[in-house]
Amino acid sequence: MTIPMESENRILVAPLNWGLGHATRSIPIINALIANRFEPVIASDGEALKLLQKEFPQLETFELPSYNITYSKKANSFKLKLIKDSPSLLKTIKREKNVTDSLVRSENISGIISDNRFGVRSKDVPSVFITHQLRVLSGSTTWLSSKLHQNIISKFDECWVPDHLGIKNLSGDLGHLEGYTASIKYLGPLSRFKKQDLPKKYDLLVILSGPEPQRSYLEHKLLDELQFFKGQVCFVKGLIENEKHINTTNHITTYNFMTSPELEKALNESALVLSRSGYTSIMDYAKLEKKAFLIPTPGQFEQEYLAKKFEDELIAPTCKQNEFKVEMLMDIENYSGFKYLQYDLNYKKLFSLF
Repeated sequence: MTIPMESENRILVAPLNWGLGHATRSIPIINALIANRFEPVIASDGEALKLLQKEFPQLETFELPSYNITYSKKANSFKLKLIKDSPSLLKTIKREKNVTDSLVRSENISGIISDNRFGVRSKDVPSVFITHQLRVLSGSTTWLSSKLHQNIISKFDECWVPDHLGIKNLSGDLGHLEGYTASIKYLGPLSRFKKQDLPKKYDLLVILSGPEPQRSYLEHKLLDELQFFKGQVCFVKGLIENEKHINTTNHITTYNFMTSPELEKALNESALVLSRSGYTSIMDYAKLEKKAFLIPTPGQFEQEYLAKKFEDELIAPTCKQNEFKVEMLMDIENYSGFKYLQYDLNYKKLFSLF
């Protein structure tokens, strides 16, 4: 006779669709929920949703209203564009809140984990907000953007920061505020990858992601420059499409996308990495102890801050997107690369909120 199992708590996991970083750093959280006998339900939109559907085909997924965040063609117009788009964004957040309330009722949701989705919360179930930005950099308006973000965080039961609490941290001023009294829990860096000792296959691994049109700009710039690179290049475009496309021309092999196991293997097989300075990428490189060259997305203050932080700490070199030359990769030799600090996260204790 089969004894029926007690029904698992269903947790709504909802990452922001802005680049792929929010979705990929949700992967270890989703895996930990499954390991601790919760049932994750995924909600997002666009590329982020497609990626998680490929990673977890067995899980139920729902589409949320899209924030439709895109970059202006000129980097210095990005903040102006965000201000102009804010009425539309506020309407989307309200719609997102309504969809979330509906899902909590119809799907028997018992907890929410929102990675930077402002409207994915509910007064009826414990709601968590994941962010590494307690301080949101926006140039002269940093004080205002930070206060607005902190006000949103305060509407959630807990805020989880994927970083170390101590001085040796990855997010710097972004994720650490003196005197901030919200319910903050530091998780340590989150990465879907594990370090493996594999023979070197590539001299350089390029990983692209992020909103258009800047992703395409960097793709074309790098493909032009890397024609003169001496060594084997693996180039991952970060385009989540239905079918995988692989093309090899001379010393450069391009992929439109890679699954998590494929990318983990490629990272472990590569001597150097070139990518944006997005925070999720930084956490991955720390976990795998990689040497990297970082090119921040133009106009994105957070990525510019992180790239400068790691250059100042002699961990990774950086340059502006339009200034990159292939010879600059030689500079990596003068930098230490990322190091991994062991951090044991007690997921059972963390999930006790639910």
